[in-house]
Amino acid sequence: MVNKDILDTFLHFNSPIYYIEIPEWVDKTNKICDKYIKEIKKNNVKVIKNREKELGKKIGDHGMSHHSKSLIGELNLKELKDYIGLTSWNILDNMGYDLSDYELFWTELWVQEFSEKGGGHHEGHMHYDNHISGFYFLKCSDKTSMPVFHDPRPAKVITQLPQKNENNITLSSDKIHYKPKPGTMILFPSYMEHQFTVDNGIEPFRFIHFNLQAVRKMIINAVRNTVKEKK
Repeated sequence: MVNKDILDTFLHFNSPIYYIEIPEWVDKTNKICDKYIKEIKKNNVKVIKNREKELGKKIGDHGMSHHSKSLIGELNLKELKDYIGLTSWNILDNMGYDLSDYELFWTELWVQEFSEKGGGHHEGHMHYDNHISGFYFLKCSDKTSMPVFHDPRPAKVITQLPQKNENNITLSSDKIHYKPKPGTMILFPSYMEHQFTVDNGIEPFRFIHFNLQAVRKMIINAVRNTVKEKK
């Protein structure tokens, strides 16, 4: 006998990923980031030479990610930063968090470009001690790397059963990927593990990565008062 009862379904403990296209900022942002990428590539020349010497083979920048210094202080990125900061606040507020006793601060902001020789990638990781993370893609295509997000629930990972079809997005899915375009912005809770698939070096792959943290106002005020006393 087949049970044909229709059960009410309630989805709880969801993890949101926010996605928007802002292509109008790509050209300007790329121009601002060019000097930082050029700088880090110049610095990596020595790293590449030492690596080739150890390996005894010319492999160029294969497998590398050219990672800039912090861009938090870059004044020309103010429009982008203001948008991300306000949006991150709205996301946490919309998720149901009470931020009345918190302020949102930038902890990390950098641009990176995967190697021209291919092999650039990121293993699965999280950005600890942060609350909102995200990407703004500047150079990419259907031939480049892409971000992959993993199910953040350890209990589900431990008890994971085989999926009927891993190409379908279902309640059994343990990871999901996005195929970005130049101008794609993705924001997500920092507790979500993410990675970037191996890039083949066919076309340039560049993106900005950022992290923000909500800090208690009592801590901020204590620091500010300490600074005032020292003055």
